[in-house]
Amino acid sequence: MSYAVKEMFLTLQGEGLQAGMRAVFLRFAGCNLWSGREQDRADAQCSFCDTDFVGMDGDGGGRFADAAAVTEAAWTLWSGGLEGSGGGTPLIVITGGEPMLQLDDALVAALKGRSFRVAIETNGTLPVADGVDWICVSPKAGTEIVQRSGDELKLVWPQQGLDPRELESWDFRHLLVQPMDGVDAAAARGAAIDFVIANPRWRLSVQTHKLLGLR
Repeated sequence: MSYAVKEMFLTLQGEGLQAGMRAVFLRFAGCNLWSGREQDRADAQCSFCDTDFVGMDGDGGGRFADAAAVTEAAWTLWSGGLEGSGGGTPLIVITGGEPMLQLDDALVAALKGRSFRVAIETNGTLPVADGVDWICVSPKAGTEIVQRSGDELKLVWPQQGLDPRELESWDFRHLLVQPMDGVDAAAARGAAIDFVIANPRWRLSVQTHKLLGLR
């Protein structure tokens, strides 16, 4: 199958347990919870998304014919400027939009054939493909979450309609709370801090890439 990619670039992971790690970010176009158009935001299942995932016009974006083409583009980004192997394990973070609309077994296999460690950031409404090494699920209120296991459960906060106690029963190694970005960002940061103080099973996740001016 072909793949619609919004953008692909080399950066540092900005949030979660892998924050600060060198990574290729692969952002797929499209989402199943919002069209990405502002006129549709009020009626979207997820109304607070802060990411542009519409089209294929970002840096490194485009229509890729097959898994091999995506993988070679990712490897070129990772290996550029490195002497030899450069050391370390190549990391690719696959996100969106909703990446499980496009990520499939063929692409996972191709990436792992290039020794990539494959991470995904998903809304959890679709099952994650086999072979993914790091699963981060960010649940959205009012949706049916089918991916209830993984490495990180990232709760954007405050968010009405989600019960943190229920989320704690899911099979995740790490429980994270991340302040909701937007016009009330300062209040959201305070609410997230208060949440973690009151719920010590959780830890705070901060979008450090925004603080550092990274994508």
